[in-house]
Amino acid sequence: MEKLPKIAFPVIIVAVVLIVLLSKSAVTIGSGQAGVLYKTFDGGVVTDEPPLNEGFHIVAPWNKVFIYEVRQQEQLEKMNVLSSNGLDIKLEASVWFQPKYDQLGKLHQEKSEQYIDRVLLPAIRSAARSVVGRYTPEQLYSSKRDAIQQEIFEETQKIVEGQYIQLNEVLVRDVTLPPTIKDAIERKLKQEQESLEYEFRLVTAQKEAEKVIIEAQGKADANRILSASLTDKILQDKGIEATVKLSESPNSKVIVIGSGDSGMPIILGNQ
Repeated sequence: MEKLPKIAFPVIIVAVVLIVLLSKSAVTIGSGQAGVLYKTFDGGVVTDEPPLNEGFHIVAPWNKVFIYEVRQQEQLEKMNVLSSNGLDIKLEASVWFQPKYDQLGKLHQEKSEQYIDRVLLPAIRSAARSVVGRYTPEQLYSSKRDAIQQEIFEETQKIVEGQYIQLNEVLVRDVTLPPTIKDAIERKLKQEQESLEYEFRLVTAQKEAEKVIIEAQGKADANRILSASLTDKILQDKGIEATVKLSESPNSKVIVIGSGDSGMPIILGNQ
């Protein structure tokens, strides 16, 4: 019984040491994350093996694990850029990105955990200045927004190529022009719209006028043709046909043959 405390004391010390070591060796990687292993005594950052995936891991207490978000992320960036004629433009853009999973070790080794500030944001700023500098404020404000967005994406993708970053999308959220330039553009666009509406009304009125003229011309031609075809002989034949039909009618009437103009019959009804 007297020896029990002497034996129990070293066991307790060992248990405490094991618990401390285990707490330092246990690493839990959350959902949407991955870990880069750094071996202190064996070559540093591990780049030739896949990163540690989600879940619980045991690593040597003298090694380290750097945890990265590997899901798609969004970075909002506001910047001042110059248009083609040197005017100051405020541009707000969002970039969707994520680190390349299988190259996470190289990303950590070469760019570090600050890769967003060191690589991505400078790339998007450089691309935006290059692209916006090709356009006038009027183009930026109206018709070229989608083209500018696509060009910024392509320019940024070229810059980050080989930097272990996967670029998914660039969205231009807002383009802010100087107030005087914006007002001038809006007035010009309004005048152009009014001009287009006026031209449309003129074209419509012209087409309506042409339609009326064509219809009138058609009626005139028809009357002229009809008048030319109605000779005295035709009128007499038509009159005779009408007289025959009327004579067959049961209604009482008096027909005077050859008493009308041009020898046409005169029909007298009983009323």
